[in-house]
Amino acid sequence: MRELLHSVALRAARYLEDIQGRRVSPSAEAVRDLARFHEPLPEGPTAPEDVIRMLDEVGSPATMGIASPRFFGFVIGGALPAALGANWLASAWDQNAGLFAATPISATLEEVSLRWLLDALALPAGCGGAFVTGATVANFTALAAARHAVLARAGWDVEAQGLFGAPPIQVVVSEEAHPSVTKSLRMLGMGRERVVRVPVDGEGRMIAGALPELRATSIVCVQAGNVNTGSFDPVPEICRRAHAADAWVHVDGAFGLWAAASPRHAHLVAGVADADSWATDAHKWLNVPYDSGLAFVRDAGHLAGAMSLTAAYLPQGARREPLNFVPELSRRARGVDIWAALKSLGRSGLGELIDRNCRCAERFADGLAGAGYEILNDVILNQVLVSFGSPEKTGRVIAGIQEDGTCWCGPTLWQGRAAMRISVSSWATTEADVDRSVEAILRIAGDAAAEEKAR
Repeated sequence: MRELLHSVALRAARYLEDIQGRRVSPSAEAVRDLARFHEPLPEGPTAPEDVIRMLDEVGSPATMGIASPRFFGFVIGGALPAALGANWLASAWDQNAGLFAATPISATLEEVSLRWLLDALALPAGCGGAFVTGATVANFTALAAARHAVLARAGWDVEAQGLFGAPPIQVVVSEEAHPSVTKSLRMLGMGRERVVRVPVDGEGRMIAGALPELRATSIVCVQAGNVNTGSFDPVPEICRRAHAADAWVHVDGAFGLWAAASPRHAHLVAGVADADSWATDAHKWLNVPYDSGLAFVRDAGHLAGAMSLTAAYLPQGARREPLNFVPELSRRARGVDIWAALKSLGRSGLGELIDRNCRCAERFADGLAGAGYEILNDVILNQVLVSFGSPEKTGRVIAGIQEDGTCWCGPTLWQGRAAMRISVSSWATTEADVDRSVEAILRIAGDAAAEEKAR
């Protein structure tokens, strides 16, 4: 085992060194070589060393360079060194993180991490917290608590009686609500079509004045960080209107919630702490390994009411029992990675990471706008939308940059406009990475313009 893990560590270290200079997207040849994995189930055992060798030699070249400092797709961060190391150690520990009695270290680090997270994100002390897979399950978990709470106000026990015959719930979302919210509503039996959609402005912010009349069984879902523009809904005004009707406000803050950790950007989340629940990702701006999502609920009792589990063979004590706050029973110890990231960064390091990524986004926008290309959003956070002209030309530039491999940016459609979306989320990204990427984008855009002119 020692020799095998030493070999894995060396291979992983070499991979992370190579990714700094390697093309970000895998080559066509590397992807074709994946056909080697399509073999019949082996009739007998394979030596662990040979398994790892094949995984590295065939698999590593075919990875997307998400750990690269020049990966700007999907609002994905890298993995901080301390968080990656903690993840490896936690995998060796092989803990099932449901119960304190089963794994005291995992439960303890969740307790500590939850307290630190609420502090860093400027959320109310004492919130209930859930360590889950990602923002989809975080939204699901928080909205399950919301469903529990608003139906309890109406005298209905949804956990015992289900939704058959339950008082109707009014769900209000933005026209720009992320699909993870609508998927969560679907899984909770509240429907993706039976929602009231509120119009947005040119930056994707919900127009508070367009909210419908709310009631105590209403759940209003707002955004802290639009996935395209980075914009924030007017949460203080929405909370004021919703709470006047005793309605619930849920914040989808998959990446934008982390602005609270930056003194320079904390104004963007002003009033967000007035909501009733929040969802975010740690594998985005905290830069821990996949998968790691977080749900927070102001009243921990509502979260436990929706998620708690009892069984005679599961000994529960006086300490916080993780299984009472998440959908899963068996799960990995995600709190270990999060604790390591926060311990290694500290308050100042976390703020610096957010600020540096936002400065890099501004540098992208300045470089592309200076060359005459249209930036479609106000760059207030880490998101940049750029158009290169016609939809066809923009598409060719995106395809060209993905093929070129210098960096990786993805496509989007923003209020009817085709655009390249640049998301700066990695701890490893520097201004030099931005400059190198801008140079490649401008080169490819120039080639696309010349090709268009020649037609």
